Amino acid sequence: MAGAWGKVRDAGRAVMSATARTGRSIGRGAAGVGRASRRLTHAKGADRTGLGRLIEVTAVHSAGDAFITVSLAGALFFGMPVGQARGQVALYLLVTMVPFTVVAPFVGPVLDRFRSGRRYVIAGTLFARGLLCWGMASSVVYGDTLSLFPAALAVLVLSKAYNVSRAAIMPSVLPADIGLVTANARVALFALVAAGGAAGLGAGLVAWLGAEWVLRIAMVLFLVAGVVAIRLPRHVDSPDEEETAKPPGVRALLNVGPIVAESMRANAAIRIQAGFLVFFLLFLVQDEHLPGLAPEITLGLLAAAAGGGGLFGAAVASWVKSYSPQLIVLSTLALTTITTVVTAFFFSLWTAVAVALIGAFAQGLGKLALDAIVQREIGEEVRSSTFGVVEALLQIAWVFGGLIGLMLSLFAQGTAGLAVMATLLAVSLVWLLVTRRQRKVMSTSTAVTVPLRPVAQPPAATGDTKPLTNPF
Repeated sequence: MAGAWGKVRDAGRAVMSATARTGRSIGRGAAGVGRASRRLTHAKGADRTGLGRLIEVTAVHSAGDAFITVSLAGALFFGMPVGQARGQVALYLLVTMVPFTVVAPFVGPVLDRFRSGRRYVIAGTLFARGLLCWGMASSVVYGDTLSLFPAALAVLVLSKAYNVSRAAIMPSVLPADIGLVTANARVALFALVAAGGAAGLGAGLVAWLGAEWVLRIAMVLFLVAGVVAIRLPRHVDSPDEEETAKPPGVRALLNVGPIVAESMRANAAIRIQAGFLVFFLLFLVQDEHLPGLAPEITLGLLAAAAGGGGLFGAAVASWVKSYSPQLIVLSTLALTTITTVVTAFFFSLWTAVAVALIGAFAQGLGKLALDAIVQREIGEEVRSSTFGVVEALLQIAWVFGGLIGLMLSLFAQGTAGLAVMATLLAVSLVWLLVTRRQRKVMSTSTAVTVPLRPVAQPPAATGDTKPLTNPF
């Protein structure tokens, strides 16, 4: 008996020792990953200006948003009949779009009034989302959809408020050796990596613990990110001018100039296609109209293509810093249009994967170029307001595209639905190119036909008097 007990004791000690070694190995690996990430985020002076810490906060913010998305998807959209899922998706899109249209344009002016406390505004959005995650967890447990949807809307608005504040402070944390497009790309790259890892981990945790526990983990992430946000450098809070001027109204913000307006329209067209693809392809797979692989594998493949396209777009953005952001925006729209047209003619599982990949790539690269244009063209005093209008427009465009995809999935096959979207993209691209050409022609003709003022005649010439020259 004693010998058997000794063997059990030795086996227990061996298991505990192996567990301890595994824990130490995981800890060392996590520490190594943390040090490597810190070196990357703080490279080229980003540690001194605060860009590195902003990247870290944004990465945690994106991981928390991914946890929320996975939790709501598992709680609302899947594991139910396709028809009922369509109804839930439509309700979510409508509840998201209608109030967001009213609320989002006012987020920017509010943030512009608190330019001297942007660290606390950023931290406040993170703390508030943490508390909302705790409330949504209770709603998931009790199946309270009426309180879950408003909380999800509030989380979305606060997420956009964070993005607006983060984009507005980017010039103030920009190192001397890094351009705006490159800095935006670095932030987006780490955010996408964090979101992708959190999405995979969150899916596993939803299956193991349930959606409510994933929401509670997201709460912890947001609270930690809020504490780190308060520790951003003080110069983030320092406006360039006195805050005595009243921020302009929404109507004035719509007049952002031709360069910003053109980039916003191109990005809106790309966002319509992105929202369309998400729901159109989702329900094509659910209805088994996209054969080739099992539905679960097909959805995973499409999700991986979208995630990879976003990462590739962020990586390419750091390589094209010598190119004009306006050219990048129009090129991404042209690439999206061509890919959608080709997919409509040769629709299959693999062309669907390709259009998801290219669409996510164009969405990521085009948005980074748009951010750089706004940061360059718009003054500090109204930058947050402009970003608020941009975020509202892009969110509404994505929801509009999602509704189109949801409706077309009821009666259109893959080829017909993508043909509709390809036509919409082609019309948008041609319209933008025509208006751009007309604007250039008008500016050139105006410059040529503006008469010069008559040159004043000199007084009576003397021996050393020189004729007067045209002041122009």
